[in-house]
Amino acid sequence: MRLFTVNSGYFKLDGGAMFGVVPKSLWNKANPADENNMCSWAMRCLLIEHGNYKILVDNGMGNKQDEKFFGHYYMHGDDTLEKSLAKHGFSMDDITDVFLTHLHFDHCGGSIKREGDKLVPAFKNAVYWSNEKHWQSATNPNDREKASFLKENILPIEESGQLRFVESADNTEWIDDIRIRYVNGHTDFMMLPQINYNGHTLLYCADLLPSVAHIPMPWIMAYDMRPLDTLNEKRRLLNEAAANNYTLFFEHDPKIECCTLQDTDKGVRMKETFTLSEFEQKANK
Repeated sequence: MRLFTVNSGYFKLDGGAMFGVVPKSLWNKANPADENNMCSWAMRCLLIEHGNYKILVDNGMGNKQDEKFFGHYYMHGDDTLEKSLAKHGFSMDDITDVFLTHLHFDHCGGSIKREGDKLVPAFKNAVYWSNEKHWQSATNPNDREKASFLKENILPIEESGQLRFVESADNTEWIDDIRIRYVNGHTDFMMLPQINYNGHTLLYCADLLPSVAHIPMPWIMAYDMRPLDTLNEKRRLLNEAAANNYTLFFEHDPKIECCTLQDTDKGVRMKETFTLSEFEQKANK
């Protein structure tokens, strides 16, 4: 198995929305806002080369939306999926599996591209993985999530015939050395891949923990559908991760890719930070 960070670019979201009830006087130290109260966030995907599999976990926002859409989210930076994959010697056509933690636009927008008037899979040789319960939630969204579940990102996956569903039982082994953890606080049945890499555990945090700043218990996004469920899910997984020396991989942290955890008198907190390649080097010793 080999693991690669795939950066698909940066975008901006309102700091208050990203940090919920936490006062700006605190969160602004963690991720300073611009004059519009917007903070910069990564869209950091994970490529897993595992035997004949080349699995891409999430794929960012894509580039097919109109100017008005991008005017809300201020895409910036030079990274794209294509360029980031190419840096590691891969192309879009090499991907065998696209694993979608959930179907909010900043996680699945790169799934589909425009070819003339058509919307087609950006990964023509890949199987796209979701789960049935989340798919139903995304295709019949509540009024609060409707703006995050964009039909042009989602329906063409099904129409292509490339969609598959995984089991929706927590801690299910999907393929060898990759288990799926389910959480429901942010959105229905979000999937977190938990990877066994040479006996070391890497947990892809998606939007349960968007950044290192979200490790303390009250730091929960206002975007979450069920914040008290997020609180309990965070507590359970952080305690498990600290006790078993898991490494966390952050999708949205603008600077930090990975960290380990430790127990302190204030609860579970960050211990060490490092890049994914540094994690691999440690795990291969």
